[in-house]
Amino acid sequence: MDLSFLTNYINPLILGICLMVGYVIKTAVPKLPNRYIPLSALILGTVIAIVMNYHGINAEVILGGMISGLASTGLYEMLRNLLDKDGKKDTEGE
Repeated sequence: MDLSFLTNYINPLILGICLMVGYVIKTAVPKLPNRYIPLSALILGTVIAIVMNYHGINAEVILGGMISGLASTGLYEMLRNLLDKDGKKDTEGE
């Protein structure tokens, strides 16, 4: 099953805003469990997409906001793993 069509719905502006807000939530509110950050990104992405397109709200607008919000969580995890922020090194092979 090819899910590459979902990339057509990603809005870079929404993705960037959700990425930054998710990072702020993670660092500023340490008592909030990490499992709620994707949910907050999904809700924020949906709200931003609706506000940006309030004259023409349809299912594509809502889907685009949801996908962009969730993609921000995946982008954060990818960047964290690439930058090795936690200081964990891959010790396989040693």
